[in-house]
Amino acid sequence: MAFHKTKSPLYPKSHLVAASGIAAALSIFLLVIPTTDVEARKTFIPLDLQTGHIGESTESNVLSEELDALIEETVTFSSKQPMSGSQSAINGQASASDVPDNTPMMVLSETKAPTKPAAWQAVTVESGDTLSVLFNEVGLGASTLHNVINSSKEAKRFTRLKVGQVLEFKLDNAGDLQVMRSKVSDLETMKVERSDTGYVFSKVLIEPEVRSRFARGDIRSSLFLAAQQAGMSHGLTMEMANIFGYDVDFARDIRENDNFEVMYEELHVGDKPVGTKNILAARFTNKGKTFTAVRYTDKNGYSSYYRADGTSLRKAFIRTPVEFARISSRFNPNRRHPVLNKIRAHNGVDYAASTGTPIKATGDGRIVHFGRKGGYGNAIVVQHGQKYKTLYAHMSRFANGLRAGSNVTQGQIIGYVGMTGLATGPHLHYEFQVNGRHVDPLGIELPVSDPVPKAERTAFMAISNKMMVSLDQQSASQLALLEP
Repeated sequence: MAFHKTKSPLYPKSHLVAASGIAAALSIFLLVIPTTDVEARKTFIPLDLQTGHIGESTESNVLSEELDALIEETVTFSSKQPMSGSQSAINGQASASDVPDNTPMMVLSETKAPTKPAAWQAVTVESGDTLSVLFNEVGLGASTLHNVINSSKEAKRFTRLKVGQVLEFKLDNAGDLQVMRSKVSDLETMKVERSDTGYVFSKVLIEPEVRSRFARGDIRSSLFLAAQQAGMSHGLTMEMANIFGYDVDFARDIRENDNFEVMYEELHVGDKPVGTKNILAARFTNKGKTFTAVRYTDKNGYSSYYRADGTSLRKAFIRTPVEFARISSRFNPNRRHPVLNKIRAHNGVDYAASTGTPIKATGDGRIVHFGRKGGYGNAIVVQHGQKYKTLYAHMSRFANGLRAGSNVTQGQIIGYVGMTGLATGPHLHYEFQVNGRHVDPLGIELPVSDPVPKAERTAFMAISNKMMVSLDQQSASQLALLEP
């Protein structure tokens, strides 16, 4: 028996070349890692295993199908995994311009972080603070401060700071000032805002609601204390004193058990009271005598106060030129002068008050003397028509804008209490002349103005009667609450 040696199968040289090409192709695919199995098939480029050229080859068809199957089994990735530009180029993917319009594409764009809106910074003014200090506190420099306060005349209001005032700043991402604002009052907020041409000043005004309010008080020690206890502000109390100042001398005539009733306008923002406006009607009882006042606006828009019966409450002169001052010396033709120590007529009334207290003209008129006047010191003399003249002496200074020949109105501030000239302390010396003769300012019967015009009397009386009834009802209700 003959034995034959078994020979190993021999592969054609072309098969070996093809196998080498397949191995090389497989290495490339494994390095590139396509995004999906579908793309792996789509981007596979068949090699002609005989020639090494791209194209179809009968001998390589089976091997190509086997390679596709192998790739499908071993290379499977999520379609959401991003592919770099180099991978796209290696895999032969077309650019966006080469893809047909109906081919779905995933467009990848850089996602930017959302811009953080600028936040407000609030700074409260403390004692000693300046606007420069506050700017530095929020990181703003002197150049920004200069640009803001010099942007307009109104913008300089920000330099007038009050302790407790709050300033709010909004800066942009670069740290530059966009807006600065501050609440001046419950009714006004001011701000400056950056524009293309610089900073622009503006203010926001709130229109308050006007409500009627009633107050009643009994004087035990002082008018101001009684008014405060009744819920009235200082300004409202002064307004009431001015209204009745023609009939009541509040420097010497107030007595215990005097009382008042006032109907006035109160300003509201929501439920918060933010101020007062006009007194609508009032009654003041002094030494057992009751005075009334009703506010009336005529057809020409002029508002004034009249008694409840329509007669004029306003006189040609108010009784006192200094509010609530103490009378230190009365009209006395035989008084001994405190400085000269000899008998010299005191032709007026002295009102003791602290230096700087405002002095008001007691009537409309024209200044005929302005400046120093011997022992009177700084003095003003006002001529009221042909018949009356008043003098105001020992002033510390004059009000701005006045001179000889200036016209003044009743109640206008013309100067301030002092002790210039022959004076032992700060006070106002006030004189009243009728046809060149000195008279007692406290005893003279003052002339009155005209009553409500006849053509408007019916309209006035309708308002007056309504106001008096309202005062009666409100007063009765308040007194009922006080009863045990």
